[in-house]
This record gives sequence, C-alpha cells and structure tokens, in this order.
Amino acid sequence: MNYTRTTALAALGVTGALLLTACGSDDSANDSSSKGSSSTSSSPTNGGSQSKGRSNSTGAQAGNTASGSGEGTESGSGAANGTTKTGGKAKAGGKVTFCKTPDLAINATNAAPDKSSGRIDITMVNRGSTTCSATGFAGVDIKDADHTSNPIERGHAQPRVTTLKPGDTAVFNLAYDIDTTGHSLASPTNILVTPPNETHTVSLKWPAAAGKIKGAYTDVQVYPTHTTK
Repeated sequence: MNYTRTTALAALGVTGALLLTACGSDDSANDSSSKGSSSTSSSPTNGGSQSKGRSNSTGAQAGNTASGSGEGTESGSGAANGTTKTGGKAKAGGKVTFCKTPDLAINATNAAPDKSSGRIDITMVNRGSTTCSATGFAGVDIKDADHTSNPIERGHAQPRVTTLKPGDTAVFNLAYDIDTTGHSLASPTNILVTPPNETHTVSLKWPAAAGKIKGAYTDVQVYPTHTTK
C-alpha cells in the first residue's frame, strides 16, 4: 500500500511539474508574443512617424519651392511687364531723339518789329520721316567780313519743349539793338547755326534787310527754340 501511495504521489508530482512547465512555457510564449506584437506594432508606429517626418520635410521643401517659384515667376513677370511698358512708352513717343542737322531745312529772315529793335528769326523745318526734338538753345556764331567768327551768348529765357513731327517748324531768334548812327563796327556776313544737341553746323547768309548791330557781337543774344503753332 505504501508503495502504491508513493507511486501515485510521484506521478502527481511529475504531472504537476509538467503542468507548471507548460504554463511557464505558455506564459513565456505569451510574453514573447506580446513583446513581439508590441515591437511589431511600435515598429510601424516609428515607421509612420518617420514617414510623417519625411512627408513634412518634403511638404516644407515643396512649399518652399512653390513659394520660391511663385515669387520668381511674379518677379520675372513683373520685370517683363515693366520692360514691355517701357518699350511701349518709347514706341508711343515717350522718348524722342533730337533732330539731326541733315533732317532740318534751316533759314534766316529779318523779323525786326521796329527800327530800333533788331531781330532775326531762324526757322528749322523737320523734313525727316520721324518725330524729333529741337528743344533747347542752338549754337550760334556770327561770321564777320574780316573772317572772324563770334560766338553769341544766350538770352535769359527758359527752354520750352519743342517736338517736331515731320513737316513741323521750330523757330528761335537773335535779338539786338539796331545802330542808327551809321558808325556800327560790325559787318556780319553769315550766321553759323548748330541745332540743339547737335554737332553739325550750317552756314546761313545774314539777311540783307536786317539792321546794323549796335555795339559789338557780344551785345547780340540767342533765345531758345519754340514751335510756331
């Protein structure tokens, strides 16, 4: 009987040990599975976080690129528009070149208003094919019979805008006092005219009907151009 009880107890002990081992194995497996599951679930989470980070980074870069692209496009477009407008202005006549001497028909005539006030009008007709500017003072020298050339000083007057379309006329004048004594020392023969902002000069005959100059050539003054309209 004692042998039987001992055997039964031993069998129970082995069974219990086996049960404990199995339980431990199950618990370990569960723990391992749980850890693995946790690790697996955390791995996608981390991956998602990284992916999100990349997405944000890419988005930021894309945003910056888009922003930069937008600014560049607007700036470039604005510059292009500005150029177009400026070009349009120039084409519309915002900028007019100065009249060239070969394109002007220039003449001098006596225009004295009375017997004491001498005045010579010098007209310039635009015979070119484009609009040009004759604004300002012309350069004037008076050539004397003794072959000397005398520069004429400017009168106190402000230049007026003088734009000439083809066929338009500009005029400027020389003013002086007429000598009525018959003792004038000036014997002018020619008027040398250089249009405003030009370097080419034309020589005009001194008008035969013009009165004698009182004093010296330094007493003659030239006034700025203006249109006849």
